[in-house]
Amino acid sequence: LSLYIFILATILIIPFILKTFHPYVWMDMLYIRDLVCMLVRFLSRRRRRPLFLVLDRFLEQSVAHPDKKFLVFGEESYTYSYTDLQSNKIANALRAQSGYKAGDTVAMFMGNEPSFIFTWLALTKLGSPAALLNHNIRSKSLLHCFNCCKASVLIAASDLKDAVKDVLPSLLEQNVTVLLMAKDSDTTGIQSFSEQVEEATDAPLPRSLRSHVTFKSPAVYIYTSGTTGLPKAAVVNQNRLLTALVILSSNGVKQTDIIYVNLPLYHTAGFLVGLIGSIETGTTIILKRKFSTSQFWDDCRKYNVTVIQYIGEVMRYLCSAPKRDNDKDHKVKLAIGNGIRAEIWREFLNRFGNIQIREFYASTEGNVGFVNYTGKIGAIGRVNFFHKKLFPYALVKYDTELDEPVRDANGLCIETRKGEPGLLVSKITDIAPFAGYAQNEEQTERKRLRNVLKKGDLYFNSGDLMSIDEENFIYFQDRVGDTFRWKGENVATTEVSDILTICDCIKEANAYGVQVPGHEGRIGMAAVTLTDGVQFDGSKIYNHVVKCLPSYARPRFIRIQDAVEVTGTFKQIKMKLVEQGFDPGRIHEPLYIIDDRVKSYIPLTAEIYSNIQSGNIQL
Repeated sequence: LSLYIFILATILIIPFILKTFHPYVWMDMLYIRDLVCMLVRFLSRRRRRPLFLVLDRFLEQSVAHPDKKFLVFGEESYTYSYTDLQSNKIANALRAQSGYKAGDTVAMFMGNEPSFIFTWLALTKLGSPAALLNHNIRSKSLLHCFNCCKASVLIAASDLKDAVKDVLPSLLEQNVTVLLMAKDSDTTGIQSFSEQVEEATDAPLPRSLRSHVTFKSPAVYIYTSGTTGLPKAAVVNQNRLLTALVILSSNGVKQTDIIYVNLPLYHTAGFLVGLIGSIETGTTIILKRKFSTSQFWDDCRKYNVTVIQYIGEVMRYLCSAPKRDNDKDHKVKLAIGNGIRAEIWREFLNRFGNIQIREFYASTEGNVGFVNYTGKIGAIGRVNFFHKKLFPYALVKYDTELDEPVRDANGLCIETRKGEPGLLVSKITDIAPFAGYAQNEEQTERKRLRNVLKKGDLYFNSGDLMSIDEENFIYFQDRVGDTFRWKGENVATTEVSDILTICDCIKEANAYGVQVPGHEGRIGMAAVTLTDGVQFDGSKIYNHVVKCLPSYARPRFIRIQDAVEVTGTFKQIKMKLVEQGFDPGRIHEPLYIIDDRVKSYIPLTAEIYSNIQSGNIQL
């Protein structure tokens, strides 16, 4: 009897011991269980014939729940059945175009609107990859993005007609079919597509049209490195899209949930998490044209939203808004995203109630991700043995001055210790591939890191510095090299520099990001030298950057130097510039700040700097 009592007592006391000394063990076990279930489901779908793609999951939902609301946009709502039929009409109208054949790449130049989703579904039914163009880009950047994917057709929203007209001559030279989602068009070379769609049949598309599609076939092109003039088109293949189905379901989202999508659909967060994730769960999408601090919570109440998406800036904007008595009056139970600072995380929970925050780490083209399934404030995820076996990764020492990993005498990278920042690299394998960038082998190769832990191995260079603490939580530290993050977008400094030097008064430019108190990420700044005998022209440079760069990529500060400092290998030195920031008290060279009111760069005075530091001037 005493033995039985001893065994029973041991069984009862083990959970308390584990909770005391290993407080996250149960969460770890549940996560591993979910990871195994996701892997089994994924492999099961991979074995299905004919190929099971994301489109097939949408068609399953349409059959199972034809009258369920799939999409709500303002006062309009669209069921699964309507969405299916409308995408059929678009696909059939597109098939009638002489300049298009099923399987051709099509570029979509549209904002957050129902037509975006209808059009993308139409393209998947035709077996055509979709290039998701950032609707903020113009002129040279727009043409570059279009040419990256070798599209034969451009489908644009009606409100982007002027942007299309700017590049129309170049498009027509390439015999591109240009379609406008409008009922009429008075511009030669731009067809009105909406009327053609209305007249088209809604008959289903034969599966044979996409019989050429494999798991390695491009599904969409998502542009990365911040659309800063010369973006890179990350190839998201059908296999990657299939894995994205589980993003919401793995975080507990169900069919009865309602998700609020206000992040851009051309972006990974809006498209893969918001749209693709909802197709798996059958969740209703509340689509917003763009993020609005003042309308956010009113929309959540109006539509009974239960799941929201965020990037770090979104949470900061919400916490910076004036407090209301009804701040906790909503049905939101889950916030999923990345980039939230610890102090904002705490403030958000205190102000808006008991909302589960699922912070995660991933990148558009990357092959590894982490999820903070415990709710540990500040961490982007938690690492464990099983996860690392499936998706091998390492944190390696990184020389920020030389902008490259530190290697030992054998030429191999050196792994960091617990608590020490290091560059995240992830092994390229069959289960964790890296598809690269379209038409850009040079940039693709730059992301490949060879001879990392042993001779002959191949890893993906994330460009992110991370650290792992003693409890195995992983934390984001910073971006390295020629990229920084501002307003939720990645900004490639080399590309900004290239755009600046096109202006005839600038001889050299060294772009970088600097920290600003109270702001997430880093804001753009550039150290430039002037062309011999030419004066600094603030208005001219302002007009140039506004024309060529999206707002988040434009340098807010410009520093005039006699010479751009370089290393012995002729690499621009950024770290010293970053450390000096934009303080006129420390910098004795001319400093300028962009001023949208006067449409020029004006001198950055001590008074302006003080107002920025105190928060009186928001950037």
